[in-house]
Amino acid sequence: MTSATDHFTAKLSHETDASDVHAARKAGEQLAVVDVRSDEAWAQGRIVDAIHMHYSEIAARAPQEIPQGTPVVVYCWSPGCNAGDKGALEFAKLGYDVKLMIGGFEYWVREGYPVEDADGVHRRPVDPLTGIARIRTHA
Repeated sequence: MTSATDHFTAKLSHETDASDVHAARKAGEQLAVVDVRSDEAWAQGRIVDAIHMHYSEIAARAPQEIPQGTPVVVYCWSPGCNAGDKGALEFAKLGYDVKLMIGGFEYWVREGYPVEDADGVHRRPVDPLTGIARIRTHA
């Protein structure tokens, strides 16, 4: 029987979330953040500077576009979408250190992190059910 410690250690070694990805990028960590959704979903909005690589293209494109040894984070639309798992599996098969961003693009947006589309970079209001709305005060 697997202990809870073993289970959660393994789980956390393969998953991350929007908050941790944002913090890592803000700290300057080099990550390849890969959006594995369709062209239509990508056009609606994406994480700023993400790489668009549908999960079905990873085996052919990743070795040419993402250097081996680069940590990879994949995401799809939401917790109800398993395209991120499919993408993570493809990266794992190629030997990449890969994590799935749980919550996907939905939680990235709901937590108020920057998103990009054809109109530029935006931030949507923080959903109080998923993130903390920080009140800015001026001294």
